[in-house]
Amino acid sequence: METEISKSRFKAHALEIFRHIEKTGTPVVITDNGTPTLTVTKYRREKPDALARLKGSVLRFDDPLAPVDTSWEANT
Repeated sequence: METEISKSRFKAHALEIFRHIEKTGTPVVITDNGTPTLTVTKYRREKPDALARLKGSVLRFDDPLAPVDTSWEANT
């Protein structure tokens, strides 16, 4: 299959083109009067890395195992 397709051909064969992209993973460029206007690619969900998301999020790290020295007041 071609990597560049005109809008009119894409309109007539959209499902066939989508199936081809899903199967092969190769992107297809949609053209308008010979000018590239859109790219259709296969969606790839990247699994988020929990440690990478948390990197740099700790603002302060004194002593997490030390006892808490605050006086608690009960709301009555």
